[in-house]
Amino acid sequence: MTTDAAVGTDAAIRTGTALVDAWGSWGPTLTPDGMRIAFISDRSGVPEVWVQDVRQEGEPPPATRIPLSTDPVLEVSWSADGRWLACVVATDGGVRTEVWVVRPDGTDARRIAGGSDEHAELGPWARSGHRVVVTVPSPGPGRLSRSFLADPRTGMLDPLATGGLLHVLDLSLEERFAVVVDGERGRQFVVVVDRLEDTHVPLLPAGTGSTETALIRPAPEGDSGPLYVYLASDVGLPRTQLLGLPFGPNGHRGEPRTLARRDDAELEAVDADDAGRLLLLVWNVAGSSELELFDTTTHERTPIPGLPGLVATTPVLSRNGHTVVLGVEGPARSRELWQLDTRDHRWRRVTAAPREPSGLLTPTLERFAGEDGLPLTGWLYRAADAGPDAPAYIALHGGPEAQERPTFNPQHQALALAGISVLAPNIRGSSGFGREFVHADDLEGRWDAFADVRAAADHLVRAGIASPSRIAVGGRSYGGYLTLASLVFSAGRFAAGVDVCGMSDLTTFYRDTEPWIGAAAVTKYGHPVKDRALLEAISPLPRAAEITVPVLVAHGEHDTNVPIGEARQVVAALEAAGREVAYLELAGEGHEYRRAESRKRLLAATVRFLTTHLGVG
Repeated sequence: MTTDAAVGTDAAIRTGTALVDAWGSWGPTLTPDGMRIAFISDRSGVPEVWVQDVRQEGEPPPATRIPLSTDPVLEVSWSADGRWLACVVATDGGVRTEVWVVRPDGTDARRIAGGSDEHAELGPWARSGHRVVVTVPSPGPGRLSRSFLADPRTGMLDPLATGGLLHVLDLSLEERFAVVVDGERGRQFVVVVDRLEDTHVPLLPAGTGSTETALIRPAPEGDSGPLYVYLASDVGLPRTQLLGLPFGPNGHRGEPRTLARRDDAELEAVDADDAGRLLLLVWNVAGSSELELFDTTTHERTPIPGLPGLVATTPVLSRNGHTVVLGVEGPARSRELWQLDTRDHRWRRVTAAPREPSGLLTPTLERFAGEDGLPLTGWLYRAADAGPDAPAYIALHGGPEAQERPTFNPQHQALALAGISVLAPNIRGSSGFGREFVHADDLEGRWDAFADVRAAADHLVRAGIASPSRIAVGGRSYGGYLTLASLVFSAGRFAAGVDVCGMSDLTTFYRDTEPWIGAAAVTKYGHPVKDRALLEAISPLPRAAEITVPVLVAHGEHDTNVPIGEARQVVAALEAAGREVAYLELAGEGHEYRRAESRKRLLAATVRFLTTHLGVG
């Protein structure tokens, strides 16, 4: 769907601002009986915890805010006994986080891990509900990450496990076994730690690929072992699939087998009821979501129709297996929570969302080839006046393992309304398209990723959507780095660039980023010592003077993932070379911009910058 004609810059910004104000709800967690829900919502302008009842009929009931901190709340998890909520709070709005606990009525709120200079992450609750896992990542080279079982009443931390880049994914019912993932990006491996015997057992053979999700449950009826582990993995596989294997005491480990696979999709989420009888599977099909229920005894797969949106996020299956609650969004709707009854497959709205303006665009999925012939895709928000002489913007996502999907994106909508078509490609390195594709940009493959950005621009020209002289490029995080690299290594191809919290020099990124972030990145970008020559060669900063087009740089004040020095040094280099550069520093923000006012400032600055330098209006 497109509008009849482009609107002015100010009108596009007003619409974009209204879309930012269209708050959403996400990250649901349920009580054991599935009758109450806690979730994250930014309806106040900043993400906070909210609690409400889950009605079976009628309009969604009112929600109650649970005050914790003036800082954004990123995650909430309800204990198995229903007595506590565990929450993740962004310290000062930045990258480092704290773990808090609070009663569901808002009393007894306290921080139990993180704060000051320590970063803490939230893991799963024990099935009894009496303790919750918290992990403190490695604070530097040669030092281990440490996971603990935290008592919400006393704050006492009992050691659970140690490792290099450790995350605890699940605990068995009696807390004897912990399912743990470790390893660098794209190479994560899973082991089960036997806390009684003080041993650990790898679940899958070593090899190329990664496992990021694993659950331990009672074994299905008729299985040989007492326990069963379900994994979403692409280790040795072309795409992420559902694997399973029997498991038990004394080192018992069965052979992994594929339980569910699709040749056209990747398994992006899996959850299970407490009995291990029912699994929820969420498949990623070229960016859209499809749901299935999986019976672990019969292996019967039941597709669930009628998902009320294109993309499903943060899905959760109730402990009794009767209810699924998940976030749902699409290009014309902000994130809402919906409930699925797993018995009659009826959908019910859980949270209300504000009404978005009418006339929003639904993007089309474009298919084109990279310079080496690799099939690529991208979502096109086609402006009403698109044509051979029109402007366009290539919007690059972060990661690079993230994926551009048809979600609710105020900036894309505002730019298209202003008359600038937006192509948001999934170049090599993006997730959702199989193991080979996500690793195709590793190390020396970075040069091919640069070429994919040029291929996206060529597609806009060949398809008659934009003029070759009126195409800008921009993105955030890795997309910001890719923007600067495109302006340097593909000089003359783009009319302007927008770098949002991107790396400008990979050597200084490794020097200044959080230790656990840098340690995990070596498989993607290269090792800061062993691969220094490559990092220097693919860093835009040393050649910043070769950028001759206007650049907008934006960065969060408290960003320690891609430290703010990455922005300041490229702005300084461009100014020293006499180039046109604008700089926007967002106070109180880290790597993600969670406050509505910050997102409005960035949207307005981006729309004004691009309409000015692409000659719109």
